[in-house]
Amino acid sequence: MTTEDRIPLAALEHGTPFADRHVGPLPAELARMLDVIGVGSLEELGQSAVPDGIRERDLQLALPEPATEAEALQQLRDLARLNSPHTEMIGLGYYPTITPPVIRRNVLESPAWYTAYTPYQPEISQGRLEALLNFQTMVADLTGVPVANSSMLDEATAAAEGMTLVRRAGRAKSPRFVVDADVLPQTLAVLRTRAEPLGIEVVVADLSAGASALPDGEFFGALLAYPGASGVVRDHQAVIDEVHERGGMVVVSADLLALTVLRAPGELGADVVVGTTQRFGVPMGFGGPHAGYMAVRKGIERQLPGRLVGVSVDADGNQAYRLALQTREQHIRREKATSNICTAQVLLAVVAGMYGVYHGPAGLRAIAKRAHRMAAVLAERLRRGGVRIVHAEFFDTLVAEVPGRAAEVVRAARDGGINLRHIDDDHVGVSCDETTTREALVRVAEAFGIAGARWPASTSWTPRPTTRCRPRCCAPPST
Repeated sequence: MTTEDRIPLAALEHGTPFADRHVGPLPAELARMLDVIGVGSLEELGQSAVPDGIRERDLQLALPEPATEAEALQQLRDLARLNSPHTEMIGLGYYPTITPPVIRRNVLESPAWYTAYTPYQPEISQGRLEALLNFQTMVADLTGVPVANSSMLDEATAAAEGMTLVRRAGRAKSPRFVVDADVLPQTLAVLRTRAEPLGIEVVVADLSAGASALPDGEFFGALLAYPGASGVVRDHQAVIDEVHERGGMVVVSADLLALTVLRAPGELGADVVVGTTQRFGVPMGFGGPHAGYMAVRKGIERQLPGRLVGVSVDADGNQAYRLALQTREQHIRREKATSNICTAQVLLAVVAGMYGVYHGPAGLRAIAKRAHRMAAVLAERLRRGGVRIVHAEFFDTLVAEVPGRAAEVVRAARDGGINLRHIDDDHVGVSCDETTTREALVRVAEAFGIAGARWPASTSWTPRPTTRCRPRCCAPPST
């Protein structure tokens, strides 16, 4: 099939060359380049450039027939219709969220924003830098530590960067790093992968008992989950104090939405705070991408990986924004770089920052309180139905004990259109979020086999999946 055969009829009728819509050399330009190089074709160029030892011979690719853009889009729509969308209540760092339409239309869907990887030229990126400064300020305010960078790749790699940061900045000589057993599984996996080539020994410890559960011997730092993967909220003050007493530094992996109602990690003495901003209006996106964050206490800001947006003045004395700290190997000598794996999620950091501006402090707290109230109501309903809730202190995630019935409960919930977390044979995890509805709680309770799970019709408390939570939305239920 020739190129002409693939040209849409409409394009031919309007006299639009097919190749003009794509970036690339025209046939005459390609011929000129090949002539200058001294080869007769692209195939000959490839044969001269690719060594015989790695060249595939007689390779037949099972490629489908070429399709026009419209045909490809229709095929994608047909595939999408095969999906069976469910309500996601698995948690583990990923939550449904509502992207305010004004942010979706004017930021997430705008080429002026979504084409940027990072603002390397601040003189023409003042608006983007201002938006990232807003992101940094929001993260610093919520975490309670004063210096935040302009985003990380994701939560797991941010935690790995936190581990290497405290090793560089600390005085302890031990290669051991203690990790709370309740961290997210993907975070632990990345930590182990990052630690291996660096000679760091990752020691996983159940810190539910507090400082007394810290392992014996020396270690250079610790990572604590706040809240944990199980949803439990613990006061880490004693653990942090003990780590500091033993010469280590502390990284806290924290849920930003939970920090609107919980005590800030910085107030507990955390040296580094990391996490994700996915809950701030960024769609789950099948697991990514989502902007991670990192904030540090004063005194170790020079060890902060990534980029830091600062406020300065221009040649005329006007306020201007600039990249004040660039510590990646692209910018400075490799041996001086603080990181070689971190990167930024500029667009999604801007979305998260705009989400914070859109709702404001009171709105964010209302969303957090509503998510907690949903979890609290579900917990009470399950308790009344004879189901034990493992943790009494939680934010938005429950672990329910159902001896031998976990698979059955998860399957029943899936049949009802809800995905729950299958922890093991005896435990099921349920996470609530900004979008959780009363009807979803009813279906979850029914999946646990609780008879009469439906709320009485007279119940005045009717949670709504709204982006602006009204005062009466989080009123106590009348059941």
